Amino acid sequence: MLAAFRVVALAVCAAAATGQQEPPPTGAVVVRGVTVHTGTDDPWRGNLEARHGRFELTGSVHPAHHRAAEFDLPGAFVVPGLIDAHGHLLGLGGLLEEVDLVGTTSYQQVVARAVAKANTLPKGSWVIGRGWDQNDWSTKAMPSHQELSAAIPDHPVWLTRIDGHAGLANRLALQLGGLGKDSVAGEGGEILRDEAGEPTGVLVDDAMAAIKLPALSPEQIRQRLLAAQRECLRHGLTCVHDAGVDRATLDAMVALHTEGKWLLRTYVLLAPSERELIARGPWQTADARIVVRAVKLYADGALGSRGASLLEPYADMPGKRGLVSMPKGALLEVAQRCADSGMQLCTHAIGDAANRTVLDAYAAVKIEGGIAPLRFRIEHAQVIAEDDFARFAALGVLPSMQPTHLTSDMPWAAERLGPERVLRAFAWRRFHAIGVTVPFGSDFPVESVDPRKGLFAAVTTRGERGGPPEGYRPDQKLSREQAIRGFTLHAAHAMFAERHLGTIALGKRADFTVFDRDLLTCAEDDLLRAKVLLTVVGGQVAYDGRDR
Repeated sequence: MLAAFRVVALAVCAAAATGQQEPPPTGAVVVRGVTVHTGTDDPWRGNLEARHGRFELTGSVHPAHHRAAEFDLPGAFVVPGLIDAHGHLLGLGGLLEEVDLVGTTSYQQVVARAVAKANTLPKGSWVIGRGWDQNDWSTKAMPSHQELSAAIPDHPVWLTRIDGHAGLANRLALQLGGLGKDSVAGEGGEILRDEAGEPTGVLVDDAMAAIKLPALSPEQIRQRLLAAQRECLRHGLTCVHDAGVDRATLDAMVALHTEGKWLLRTYVLLAPSERELIARGPWQTADARIVVRAVKLYADGALGSRGASLLEPYADMPGKRGLVSMPKGALLEVAQRCADSGMQLCTHAIGDAANRTVLDAYAAVKIEGGIAPLRFRIEHAQVIAEDDFARFAALGVLPSMQPTHLTSDMPWAAERLGPERVLRAFAWRRFHAIGVTVPFGSDFPVESVDPRKGLFAAVTTRGERGGPPEGYRPDQKLSREQAIRGFTLHAAHAMFAERHLGTIALGKRADFTVFDRDLLTCAEDDLLRAKVLLTVVGGQVAYDGRDR
């Protein structure tokens, strides 16, 4: 039986974390002249109004009396508050502070950016970065540390791959991690080696744990969370499912909330190491701004680093089937603990073998009535065996997917998977066809935090920088309504909040995003150019982009 929610009564102040004036503390707002996409069959007529943080009948909110924020936005377009069902807030904040390697087109460019950062730091301090992807280079082989070590000999360097499932260490970082020719990686990791058997510096999945980075101070965690919040709000996100949160990060977030500085609605997926927090069961702040109800696990690695666990070998590397981060028995143990505590389990699985292992573990959980009420999830669900699509529906498991993963990976995914298997990848429309709810997210900072890119990818199956005119997977294209639903109602369902979030209706929480153009009727490319005018959370204006 699901554990009852325990509510933490925290004072809620309305101070904005985005630099603009403090919004009215009543959570009251009146928006005039807009077209409202409610996400339901019921249209919204008249002004969009909210009071006490919830949608009200048009004409019931009197700005002077209710201290409401007022906006006249003729021609603007309103959608239910956009929800990213899979992101990493601390990682996003870190990316904004560390060496940004996203978009680098060569290893030399990666080294140059790391050198520029090293030149600003005292000798011996760490150079940390993220975002390189060898698939974007003319030479697509994994890098070796030699060039990096020669360029930066006096700083330990750790540069994480774009997907977070591999990293490159220079010689000094390898030495500090105790890694050499005789080092052995565990079952869930891999140390790449040169012809002489020496580590190349690239560590995959569990082997990455050998690199011990300096712990973040509480103040660093706070600043990174606030930086991530600003990015989310300015891109129109009202809520994020934050995947893999440890106690220190959760404590910082709750403290910011108590101080009135945390405006972003956040659904917390705890790290599996937080056993005490998991055993506590679900709880939330009094205003439901922070909800703790889920746990994040890893079953395998990523496709780009060939760590995704496949039933058959990689097409471009026969004999290699990827890495298993957690076998079925260990998965089942955590799944059973989550079920006993009323917690939702959300497990990262990319390859078809990993997805099958997770489904098998979920099916073995002992709970009266089955696991469907717990809404267990598989994060990414990228490659699915033919017989396993129906198992998602039968078990009530949600495939939590990221449309921009398709457009990032498809240029090379067929090489990894082969022509037949790739047709069972990134198959969100196929899940739709069998009645499975598909929450959408981005997996930021692996991908951009910008939900417009996710909407565009879901509708066109093209990337923002091009691709085949018909799309990489035209068979998986969704309608505009379906794509928006993935980032609204389906994402709300994935956090047990569909009665309060995900659509615009009387009495629901007043989370909504305002754009400068109609996302249902604008040209496809205009989906990427639509400007966020307002981000409103609980009736409070968390971001005002009208003059930006």
